Amino acid sequence: MDDEVIRKRLCVEGEGGSDDRRVLSLLKTFVRWAVDSALSLEERDATYQKMLFTLSQCEFSFTKTQLVMDMNRREMERYEEVYSEIGQEIKRSQQLIVQYKEELKKSRVIRKHRQEYDAMAKVIQQHPPRAQTEQRISELEVRLEELLSARSSLQEKLELRKRQFHVLLTSIHHLQSLLASEDTPDREGEEPVTMDTS
Repeated sequence: MDDEVIRKRLCVEGEGGSDDRRVLSLLKTFVRWAVDSALSLEERDATYQKMLFTLSQCEFSFTKTQLVMDMNRREMERYEEVYSEIGQEIKRSQQLIVQYKEELKKSRVIRKHRQEYDAMAKVIQQHPPRAQTEQRISELEVRLEELLSARSSLQEKLELRKRQFHVLLTSIHHLQSLLASEDTPDREGEEPVTMDTS
Protein backbone atom coordinates (compact mmCIF):
# COMPACT_ATOMS: atom_id res chain seq x y z
CA MET A 1 0.00 0.00 0.00
CA ASP A 2 2.77 2.45 0.99
CA ASP A 3 4.83 1.43 -2.05
CA GLU A 4 1.88 2.14 -4.34
CA VAL A 5 1.41 5.61 -2.86
CA ILE A 6 5.12 6.38 -3.25
CA ARG A 7 5.11 5.09 -6.88
CA LYS A 8 2.10 7.27 -7.79
CA ARG A 9 3.63 10.29 -6.16
CA LEU A 10 6.88 9.76 -8.08
CA CYS A 11 4.94 9.42 -11.28
CA VAL A 12 3.00 12.62 -10.64
CA GLU A 13 5.82 14.70 -9.15
CA GLY A 14 8.74 13.19 -11.04
CA GLU A 15 11.83 11.77 -9.37
CA GLY A 16 11.87 13.36 -5.97
CA GLY A 17 9.46 16.12 -7.03
CA SER A 18 11.91 17.73 -9.46
CA ASP A 19 10.41 20.80 -11.13
CA ASP A 20 13.00 20.67 -13.91
CA ARG A 21 11.64 17.38 -15.16
CA ARG A 22 8.10 18.75 -15.07
CA VAL A 23 9.14 21.88 -17.03
CA LEU A 24 10.98 19.77 -19.65
CA SER A 25 7.94 17.56 -19.99
CA LEU A 26 5.74 20.64 -20.41
CA LEU A 27 8.14 22.07 -23.02
CA LYS A 28 8.17 18.84 -25.04
CA THR A 29 4.39 18.60 -24.88
CA PHE A 30 4.05 22.24 -26.00
CA VAL A 31 6.43 21.74 -28.94
CA ARG A 32 4.60 18.59 -30.02
CA TRP A 33 1.24 20.36 -29.58
CA ALA A 34 2.40 23.38 -31.59
CA VAL A 35 4.27 21.54 -34.36
CA ASP A 36 2.41 18.27 -34.82
CA SER A 37 -0.43 18.94 -37.28
CA ALA A 38 -1.49 15.30 -37.33
CA LEU A 39 -3.19 15.63 -33.98
CA SER A 40 -6.95 15.71 -33.98
CA LEU A 41 -8.90 18.47 -32.39
CA GLU A 42 -9.80 16.31 -29.41
CA GLU A 43 -6.15 15.24 -28.91
CA ARG A 44 -5.02 18.85 -29.20
CA ASP A 45 -7.61 19.87 -26.64
CA ALA A 46 -6.57 17.04 -24.28
CA THR A 47 -2.90 17.96 -24.72
CA TYR A 48 -3.77 21.60 -24.06
CA GLN A 49 -5.63 20.66 -20.86
CA LYS A 50 -2.67 18.46 -19.86
CA MET A 51 -0.30 21.42 -20.41
CA LEU A 52 -2.54 23.70 -18.34
CA PHE A 53 -2.60 21.11 -15.57
CA THR A 54 1.19 20.70 -15.67
CA LEU A 55 1.61 24.47 -15.74
CA SER A 56 -0.68 24.88 -12.71
CA GLN A 57 1.35 22.16 -10.94
CA CYS A 58 4.56 24.09 -11.71
CA GLU A 59 3.00 27.33 -10.47
CA PHE A 60 1.73 25.58 -7.36
CA SER A 61 5.16 24.05 -6.75
CA PHE A 62 6.83 27.44 -7.31
CA THR A 63 4.37 29.18 -4.97
CA LYS A 64 4.81 26.41 -2.44
CA THR A 65 8.60 26.68 -2.66
CA GLN A 66 8.38 30.46 -2.36
CA LEU A 67 6.14 30.16 0.71
CA VAL A 68 8.47 27.59 2.25
CA MET A 69 11.41 29.91 1.62
CA ASP A 70 9.52 32.83 3.20
CA MET A 71 8.54 30.66 6.12
CA ASN A 72 12.15 29.48 6.52
CA ARG A 73 13.38 33.08 6.39
CA ARG A 74 10.82 34.13 9.02
CA GLU A 75 11.75 31.11 11.11
CA MET A 76 15.44 32.06 10.86
CA GLU A 77 14.64 35.63 11.90
CA ARG A 78 12.52 34.31 14.76
CA TYR A 79 15.30 31.89 15.76
CA GLU A 80 17.78 34.78 15.75
CA GLU A 81 15.42 36.83 17.95
CA VAL A 82 14.94 33.86 20.27
CA TYR A 83 18.70 33.27 20.30
CA SER A 84 19.27 36.93 21.18
CA GLU A 85 16.57 36.79 23.88
CA ILE A 86 18.08 33.60 25.29
CA GLY A 87 21.52 35.25 25.33
CA GLN A 88 20.09 38.23 27.20
CA GLU A 89 18.28 35.90 29.60
CA ILE A 90 21.55 34.02 30.19
CA LYS A 91 23.32 37.30 30.96
CA ARG A 92 20.51 38.36 33.31
CA SER A 93 20.60 34.94 34.95
CA GLN A 94 24.36 35.20 35.43
CA GLN A 95 23.95 38.65 36.98
CA LEU A 96 21.19 37.29 39.22
CA ILE A 97 23.42 34.38 40.22
CA VAL A 98 26.20 36.80 41.20
CA GLN A 99 23.67 38.96 43.08
CA TYR A 100 22.18 35.94 44.85
CA LYS A 101 25.67 34.72 45.81
CA GLU A 102 26.35 38.10 47.43
CA GLU A 103 22.98 37.98 49.18
CA LEU A 104 23.76 34.44 50.34
CA LYS A 105 27.07 35.60 51.82
CA LYS A 106 25.31 38.47 53.62
CA SER A 107 22.58 36.11 54.81
CA ARG A 108 25.21 33.72 56.19
CA VAL A 109 26.90 36.57 58.06
CA ILE A 110 23.52 37.75 59.41
CA ARG A 111 22.67 34.19 60.45
CA LYS A 112 26.02 33.83 62.19
CA HIS A 113 25.43 37.11 64.05
CA ARG A 114 21.94 35.99 65.04
CA GLN A 115 23.30 32.71 66.38
CA GLU A 116 25.93 34.60 68.37
CA TYR A 117 23.23 36.99 69.59
CA ASP A 118 21.03 34.07 70.65
CA ALA A 119 23.93 32.45 72.50
CA MET A 120 24.72 35.73 74.27
CA ALA A 121 21.03 36.25 75.06
CA LYS A 122 20.89 32.82 76.70
CA VAL A 123 23.94 33.66 78.80
CA ILE A 124 22.44 37.05 79.72
CA GLN A 125 19.12 35.45 80.66
CA GLN A 126 20.92 33.25 83.18
CA HIS A 127 21.91 36.40 85.08
CA PRO A 128 19.44 38.60 87.00
CA PRO A 129 18.16 41.83 85.45
CA ARG A 130 20.16 45.06 85.72
CA ALA A 131 17.71 46.73 88.15
CA GLN A 132 17.84 43.73 90.45
CA THR A 133 21.64 43.64 90.24
CA GLU A 134 21.92 47.37 90.96
CA GLN A 135 19.55 46.99 93.94
CA ARG A 136 21.66 44.09 95.23
CA ILE A 137 24.83 46.18 94.79
CA SER A 138 23.31 49.10 96.70
CA GLU A 139 22.21 46.71 99.48
CA LEU A 140 25.72 45.24 99.63
CA GLU A 141 27.21 48.75 99.72
CA VAL A 142 24.96 49.64 102.67
CA ARG A 143 25.91 46.38 104.37
CA LEU A 144 29.59 47.11 103.67
CA GLU A 145 29.28 50.54 105.24
CA GLU A 146 27.61 48.97 108.28
CA LEU A 147 30.37 46.39 108.56
CA LEU A 148 33.06 49.03 108.16
CA SER A 149 31.38 51.12 110.86
CA ALA A 150 31.16 48.06 113.15
CA ARG A 151 34.78 47.24 112.43
CA SER A 152 35.83 50.77 113.26
CA SER A 153 33.83 50.61 116.50
CA LEU A 154 35.33 47.24 117.37
CA GLN A 155 38.82 48.52 116.64
CA GLU A 156 38.24 51.49 118.91
CA LYS A 157 36.99 49.11 121.64
CA LEU A 158 39.99 46.89 121.05
CA GLU A 159 42.34 49.82 121.37
CA LEU A 160 40.58 50.89 124.56
CA ARG A 161 40.81 47.37 125.95
CA LYS A 162 44.47 47.22 124.98
CA ARG A 163 45.17 50.42 126.84
CA GLN A 164 43.16 49.25 129.81
CA PHE A 165 44.94 45.92 129.75
CA HIS A 166 48.27 47.72 129.52
CA VAL A 167 47.34 49.85 132.49
CA LEU A 168 46.28 46.70 134.33
CA LEU A 169 49.52 44.95 133.55
CA THR A 170 51.50 47.98 134.55
CA SER A 171 49.54 48.12 137.81
CA ILE A 172 50.16 44.44 138.41
CA HIS A 173 53.89 44.91 137.86
CA HIS A 174 53.90 47.85 140.24
CA LEU A 175 51.94 45.86 142.75
CA GLN A 176 54.28 42.94 142.43
CA SER A 177 57.33 45.12 142.86
CA LEU A 178 55.64 46.76 145.82
CA LEU A 179 54.86 43.47 147.42
CA ALA A 180 58.33 42.32 146.75
CA SER A 181 59.73 45.40 148.40
CA GLU A 182 57.47 44.86 151.45
CA ASP A 183 58.76 41.35 151.83
CA THR A 184 62.36 42.62 152.11
CA PRO A 185 63.41 44.09 155.56
CA ASP A 186 62.99 47.80 155.83
CA ARG A 187 66.08 49.86 155.81
CA GLU A 188 66.59 52.19 158.59
CA GLY A 189 65.02 55.48 158.23
CA GLU A 190 63.25 54.65 154.96
CA GLU A 191 59.57 54.95 154.75
CA PRO A 192 57.57 52.31 152.96
CA VAL A 193 56.94 53.05 149.29
CA THR A 194 53.37 53.94 148.56
CA MET A 195 51.95 53.54 145.12
CA ASP A 196 49.62 55.91 143.47
CA THR A 197 46.81 53.80 142.04
CA SER A 198 44.76 56.61 140.80
